[in-house]
Amino acid sequence: MSRPSIVRRLARYRRPAGTGRAVAETAGALLASFAVYAAVGRLGLLPHPRFQALTLAVGAGIFPLRRRLPDAVLPALAALTGPAPCLAPMTAVAAYTVARGTDRTRRLIWLLGVAAALVVTAATVTAPWLGQGAVAYGFALGLVLAPTAVVVPGLVGTAYGQRGRLVRALRERGDAAERARRLADSEARTHERSRIAAEMHDLVGHRLSLVSLHTGGLELALADAAPELREEAALVRRTTRDAMRELRQTLGVLGPPGRDTGPDALTDATGTRADIEALVAQSGRGGIAVRLEWTGPDLDTRPAAVRRAVHRVVREALTNVHRYATAAHVTVSVTHDDATVRVRVRNGAPPGPPVSGETLGTGRGLTGLRERVHLLGGAFDAGPLPSGGFQVDALVPAEPGDAASPGPPGSGAPGPDDLPGATGQRAAREPPGRRTVEAATLAFGLVALCVLMVLGVSFVYAVQPHGRAGPAPLPRVGMTYQEMAATGVLDNAAVRAAATGHEPPRPAGAAGCVYPFNGGTVSRPGGLTIARYCFDTAQRLIAIDRFTVPSVRDATPWETP
Repeated sequence: MSRPSIVRRLARYRRPAGTGRAVAETAGALLASFAVYAAVGRLGLLPHPRFQALTLAVGAGIFPLRRRLPDAVLPALAALTGPAPCLAPMTAVAAYTVARGTDRTRRLIWLLGVAAALVVTAATVTAPWLGQGAVAYGFALGLVLAPTAVVVPGLVGTAYGQRGRLVRALRERGDAAERARRLADSEARTHERSRIAAEMHDLVGHRLSLVSLHTGGLELALADAAPELREEAALVRRTTRDAMRELRQTLGVLGPPGRDTGPDALTDATGTRADIEALVAQSGRGGIAVRLEWTGPDLDTRPAAVRRAVHRVVREALTNVHRYATAAHVTVSVTHDDATVRVRVRNGAPPGPPVSGETLGTGRGLTGLRERVHLLGGAFDAGPLPSGGFQVDALVPAEPGDAASPGPPGSGAPGPDDLPGATGQRAAREPPGRRTVEAATLAFGLVALCVLMVLGVSFVYAVQPHGRAGPAPLPRVGMTYQEMAATGVLDNAAVRAAATGHEPPRPAGAAGCVYPFNGGTVSRPGGLTIARYCFDTAQRLIAIDRFTVPSVRDATPWETP
């Protein structure tokens, strides 16, 4: 393989997802295991350090395979932890990782149970062989290591894994709901644009029909008065007819299936004060307490698009009141000045219980109103009030110019990415500092487990019996002075003073004698029995004598008064 191809492969290499977490877990497990190894060795509780180091190396070699071969790596680490407690942190991290990545409960229980049993069994079997103590000591050590190295990390990993899967499921469900809502809003905007196109077809078609009609009359009138202008009038009529046909072909197909007909069809009175009063009166006859507040002149001189927008806002708001707040009081406010037309429909809180979520609408009507108002260059807002009611507020220019269509964020009109809640969901997708907090929590938990492991091993080692049971052996003839001193039999000045003048002659060859208090000296009611140990010049015990010294007073000389 040529060198450029290697460079290209390295340039195209992408680190697999989760590599950083795996490296951090491996480094943390190794560091914790070495810390336990050092702590246990420092306390003098580490038998066969070479064997422990070899076991630690083997565990470090198979630890990176815990994700690919969890059924083999976790039991193997558990079996090695029994004879080598320093491997317990690595086993704990493996148990946490395996439990976090396993979603089958039975399989997880089987893995953790087998691993815990292997820890106890291995510690019990290898304790006498490694010189750690009796079988009971190994069993106690296994009972300490199994919870800290397998059970507790496994339970924590199970909790984190279930939490992660639940969060992912909720996130996917939220994303699906967000996509469905965006699709519904887009459909509502398209529907409203189609409705506007149909209204424009009706308006412009009506005007062109009038132009064609008047042009036909003008053509007939000019036939006798000015024949030379008759062809011009005929040209205007034909051009108007062609324009009507092209308009019908271009805009007529955009009309929605539920096109307004009958009393809701577009007329010259749509959106005027009389039209709004008729809508309010109709709602009043339907059982709603509604009141109209009109400020400013009538809208009959305003463009049809503005009047139609006012009509649609009032009609949609009152329709929603009929659906969800029939018993609430409603106020319809229209404020008209030279620059803007403001429409505000507000209803109070209904006295009855709130409407259940099953009967709520899709919100497409409000989305259509927002689209219509934004196309005119206005502003639209709708939402609940702190008092429990609802308000629809629309501000429309009195003479709209060239308004921008809805576009991306920053264009002045909301686009698909500016829907309410979209930004919040994107922020909830990656909470700031979540991974840092989780890593710090797991690191703290690993440190706490290591401390518990060291304390558990120390406690088990402290309570096990050391050496031969029973009282310490007494000195015997032939022992050296150092061997006798190792048994705890030492010279006592008070006993020596009591023996002065009362002891028998020393044996031949004695270079010195020791008068211990705990080496056979016994206090009796009538006197004191003293044990004397005499040594030769080679500091070897040659004689053990016992004699009785009469007591002068009740208390012995070495007793405190």
